[in-house]
Amino acid sequence: MDRNTLLAFLLISLVLIFTPKYIEMVSPARSTQLEEPEEPSTYSINDTLDNLGYQKSTHRKQNTLNLKLGEQDRLEETITKVENDLYKALISSLGGGTIKSFEVKNYYIEDSLPVILINSFDPRSLSLGVENLDGEAINLSGSWEIENTYIPDYLDTDLTLVFSTTLYGERIEKTLTFSPESFLIDISFNLGKSKNNVFRDLEFGWYGGLASTEKDVVSDQAYFKSYLYQGGELESQKVKEGEKEESVFNGPADWAAVRTKYFISALMPSDINIIEKSILSSSYDLYETYNMAFVVESGRPTSFSLFLGPLEYGLIKDLSVNLDMVMDFGWSPIRPISKGVLFTLTELHRYIPNYGFVLILFSFLVKLVVYPLTKKSYQSTAAMQTIQPEITSLREKYKNNPQKLNQATMKLYKEKGVNPLGGCLPMLLQMPLLLALFQVFRSTIELRSEPFIWWIKDLSAPDTVLNLPFNVPIYGDQVSVLPVLMVLSMFIQQRMMSPGAQQPQQKTMQYFMTGFFFLMFNSFPSGLNLYYTLFNVLTILQQKLVPTTPNNKTQKR
Repeated sequence: MDRNTLLAFLLISLVLIFTPKYIEMVSPARSTQLEEPEEPSTYSINDTLDNLGYQKSTHRKQNTLNLKLGEQDRLEETITKVENDLYKALISSLGGGTIKSFEVKNYYIEDSLPVILINSFDPRSLSLGVENLDGEAINLSGSWEIENTYIPDYLDTDLTLVFSTTLYGERIEKTLTFSPESFLIDISFNLGKSKNNVFRDLEFGWYGGLASTEKDVVSDQAYFKSYLYQGGELESQKVKEGEKEESVFNGPADWAAVRTKYFISALMPSDINIIEKSILSSSYDLYETYNMAFVVESGRPTSFSLFLGPLEYGLIKDLSVNLDMVMDFGWSPIRPISKGVLFTLTELHRYIPNYGFVLILFSFLVKLVVYPLTKKSYQSTAAMQTIQPEITSLREKYKNNPQKLNQATMKLYKEKGVNPLGGCLPMLLQMPLLLALFQVFRSTIELRSEPFIWWIKDLSAPDTVLNLPFNVPIYGDQVSVLPVLMVLSMFIQQRMMSPGAQQPQQKTMQYFMTGFFFLMFNSFPSGLNLYYTLFNVLTILQQKLVPTTPNNKTQKR
């Protein structure tokens, strides 16, 4: 088996291993086409304020009602706007401070509309629930009184919103503290003296999930999931279409989180020992919705931190709670490479503002690093081409004796100083890097919506120039330019590495692999196609300019 055939089989094996994971990631099955309600990300937070009749003047304190069991708080809902350099949020007095809208700055969807993370059809974030001693739920979803008499238009220092209501003659409080320079929100509760003899354990959670933020909703929902970190282990939950699921975990837990492709909501208790149990629940109805909740031990001081914002690796890592484990950097052997690639690209981006040009420089750097090894492999390929007539002669001579043929072939390799596997080294080195680049460009927010030049508007998505009215298996329903350039460079490279006459089966395998890569890479991120094309061009230049004839003399046995 010569070098090209072996390389082809190696590529087929890698593709067959990788393709099911890729198809599952980018094309999860959907049995029905559901009509979707209006997404909150199609309007701005200012529109929401107008619709709610928000007044910029200071809040007027209202009388608190003494509630009986089962009665709703009859105060009117109060909406408070909180804005800093990172986000604009609308905080509702319903439930004692729930987030009605959350607009992340510096991130946009198509047509430059803002990203809004809260589902408008189910805004039940930061909900609080308790039961009486008979196990009956106490309704706390009504409007609470807000104690603040003044809210600044823009935060330049920490702001604490205090919400209160009265239950069984006891004043209970819930506070939310916002920072001017952080996505973290601190939350604490004071249930009054009656919590020890009237209330059962408190349940606090995030309900309603997160809104989809991407144009490709199917790809976005493929990443929807809930997580729990407990005892050094990460638990996760992913619901299937048409199903509901709930998982209960007993004992302390470090944090729980729900995520989309690029954004996350994570609740972290200040003291994990207050947690009696944790609940992950999910449902697939009209949307995929993921919820998380903690049940807190009665009578314990209760406080949490909420991280609501982008899944940016640096921000998540700096929390020092292992929240970065929810990020998808690929299979275990690939993760260190993916993190190294992301670190290198983001560091280069500090000096080069365009990630497309960062990729050009990155391609040169990778080529320089692997140059000594690739040079040897190309020399091995050239040596294999030189002795090809002798191999053909041996095949004719021992065509009826495979054992003799193998022995004679190995003897020839040794005499000529040729390694038949040496030519595969560049691909072996490049495949883990390609898989790492795929993960980085497709699932990290640092590269989301980053343009290059001309028609390449988003390096984390295909460089689509035309949408087809039908879907081609593997290829997709869009026409992209970079995959065409990539396979052309790949074909030229293969021809240069096999300049001599090829056997028919070799040519067939070569054409098959080129065509298959074209179909598969059409749906890959344009950043990956750009890198692979540039790397191939550099390889072609290397083969053209650098001699591939081995310097060592033919070795005799």
